[in-house]
Amino acid sequence: MKSYKMLLEESNLKITPQRLAILKELDKKGHASIEEIYENIKEMFPSISLATIYKNINALKEENVINEVCLHQKPKFEITKEPHAHFICKKCGKIEDVEFSKVIDKEIEKYYPNSQKELYIYGICKDCSGNS
Repeated sequence: MKSYKMLLEESNLKITPQRLAILKELDKKGHASIEEIYENIKEMFPSISLATIYKNINALKEENVINEVCLHQKPKFEITKEPHAHFICKKCGKIEDVEFSKVIDKEIEKYYPNSQKELYIYGICKDCSGNS
């Protein structure tokens, strides 16, 4: 993956410590809500407000640095990657990335060029089902 600074430079967003911390948190967690990001970075930035997190998340999202994963609960965010699906555990809410088949991607593009692809798979994760 590219460095956080490079992601911001390529998107023409100003490199700020807060944006770097948000990207680092998303990279560490994989998927996180605004509230989770806020809780985890407010120790580094005691004066940061939830509104500042919202503002930065929206700027990062508008520049396609991050994506919003639309869930039935609160939305979560992730650093933009290759197209992929999301497995969401119906019991604990954990989200896992699932490789998106190149065949499916090409088929969708053939009929719907330049479309945004989002695939959600719901089930019970290995941890909750007891299968290791």
